[in-house]
Amino acid sequence: MEYIYAAMLLHRAGKPIDEENLTRVLHAAGVNVDPIRVKALVAALSEINIDEAIKSAPAFMPMAVSAPVTPAVSAAPAVEEKPKKEEKKVEEEREEEALEGLAALFG
Repeated sequence: MEYIYAAMLLHRAGKPIDEENLTRVLHAAGVNVDPIRVKALVAALSEINIDEAIKSAPAFMPMAVSAPVTPAVSAAPAVEEKPKKEEKKVEEEREEEALEGLAALFG
């Protein structure tokens, strides 16, 4: 995906999408560049009008819209706080167990 993003960035910046520019962008992003993939992408994109491809691409998929949730009772926030406290306790217990396991490794 990084290769496509780099090509789109070059296109958006108005720069030519060639092997050298694509490699530079990928290196700047910290990607280990595969020259074969760069060549293949540049060759594939040379035959494509990117602006037309973007225009003809389907828009975001429609999502089902749910009704907004409104709190009906003022006690709802108090109910939500208890599970958070219990979750914290469970998380702390898991951390303690993990530390005990590590301590067993080192004697």
